[in-house]
This record gives sequence, C-alpha cells and structure tokens, in this order.
Amino acid sequence: MSLIPRANAFDPFSLDLWDPFRGFPFGPSGGSLFPRITSDSETAAFAGARIDWKETPEAHVFTADVPGLKKEEVKVEVEDGNVLQISGERSKEHEEKSDRWHRVERSSGSFLRRFRLPENAKAEQIKASMENGVLAVTVPKEEGKRPDVKPVQITG
Repeated sequence: MSLIPRANAFDPFSLDLWDPFRGFPFGPSGGSLFPRITSDSETAAFAGARIDWKETPEAHVFTADVPGLKKEEVKVEVEDGNVLQISGERSKEHEEKSDRWHRVERSSGSFLRRFRLPENAKAEQIKASMENGVLAVTVPKEEGKRPDVKPVQITG
C-alpha cells in the first residue's frame, strides 16, 4: 500500500493534499475516535473568504474577493451597532446524470466574516458596492476631536 496516491503523485497541478492518516481508524480522515468536522473540502476552501481592511483618514475600507457571486448572494450587516458582518453563499453547479467531471477546483459553500468596528466608525453610514467580483464596504469615520489648546502665559 502506497502512502501517496499514484494518480496525483507527479501531477504538478494537483491541489490534492497527501493525508498521512488515510486508512487509519483515527485522525482527520475519519474513524470513530476523531470524527470529521467537515467532509466537503470545497466548502472548507470557500469558508475563509479573503478580506482586506485598510484605514484611510476618512474611513475604514473592507475589500473582499467574491468571484462569481452576484450582489444578491452577498450580505453586509451590522450587528449590535459595532460588528460588521459579511456573508454569502456560492451554490454547487447543477449536475446532470450524464456529466462526467474530470476536475473540480472551484469552491462552493458559504462564508461568514465578522469585524469589530472601532469606536470612531459611523456604522449608520456604511456603504457597500460590488464590481467584477470585488465587494467594497466603506465605513466612514467620525472626525477626531481636536483638543482645545489654550496658551498659558509664562510669568517671571
């Protein structure tokens, strides 16, 4: 019995991962001692949508790559006034009984990301837009209070 599957051992484009616990009655590949948390690697691949968060002088800007999703399939919500929640779901492609798949690399499933907004965020003025599979969420910032500076005369 080979530990590395022969079909993918020399395929430089294969994304299949070698599982050192394959065939054992425990470990991440199955068995009764440690049950599998997720059995769908496609769902796991899409679950961690990549999101950038940058701060500009005027706003906090969140940018998420969600290729292939329509704006109706993505939700942007604010929970408890200070938690930004971005979620969505990509459905599996409809399969015909006569179809024969050679490779499935595009991920499907749902994702959910939450970010605690800083105190200077204006959660009631959040704007979101989506273009070419990129979601942009802009959270304006309150202007920082400038401290009152009062000159003090020096005597002596």
